[in-house]
Amino acid sequence: MNIPVLNSIKIIEKQYDTGELPVLVTCSDKNMYICKYMRSATKAFKLASELIGAQLAKIWEIESPKYAFVNIKQAHWVNITTPHILSAPAFGYYKLDNIVDITPSTCKYINQTSNLLTQLLKIALFDFWIANEDRTYNNANLLYDMQNHALISIDYGGIFNTSTFEYPITQLMSTDTILYADIFQHLVKGKTADSVINMSLELKDDYERYIIKSQKDMDAISRSIPTEWDVPANLIKKKLQQLTDKEWTEQVWSNFIENINKNIGNE
Repeated sequence: MNIPVLNSIKIIEKQYDTGELPVLVTCSDKNMYICKYMRSATKAFKLASELIGAQLAKIWEIESPKYAFVNIKQAHWVNITTPHILSAPAFGYYKLDNIVDITPSTCKYINQTSNLLTQLLKIALFDFWIANEDRTYNNANLLYDMQNHALISIDYGGIFNTSTFEYPITQLMSTDTILYADIFQHLVKGKTADSVINMSLELKDDYERYIIKSQKDMDAISRSIPTEWDVPANLIKKKLQQLTDKEWTEQVWSNFIENINKNIGNE
């Protein structure tokens, strides 16, 4: 996959206080990117997860910000005290405008449409498939595009059961999913359980198609991980192979449907 490589062009003026302490970087394409970076000499498993998740979301046709590798010049770190590895490229998401961060207090203002519910169900299924533990009831990792009325998925550092590359992936628990969150209850309000299940079942053909498409791109995704991140290629390949294992994909679908049944009407 062709991932743009950009350079920083001015001093970093903002750092976010979220877990990975990302920085807002003005880049050589004249746009701003929210960048995560290698913070120590240890292997950058979470950065690898971010990159893999972003590429798989694109294959699944899930709305996500565009992304790029960003080389941040040392002179542009002058205002940031967080340790960083200058020789390793950062991973940046394009900074979007006209969006709302989805939280328990903001989700109530989002339109209760079937289209948005379908988007959320698709994102939930994607999370079950990639074992994303970082999109939960208190951390949606979703944005709402007010102009296009779309849910935008962000942040994939928690895939593969929070980047545990050394162990086989395991199924998400019912509380470790966006289906347990207020946004799900908001979007299913007024709908019958049967109608929501039927909407979910309509994703089955797409699910199988996306798995096939993903499998075709696994080698390219594996090769896209920068060598500077020092993540062993054999671990990447093994983890990606697990995603298309028939037993895994069948368990994911069953878990997805089961959790919809569990969480409909749970307020």
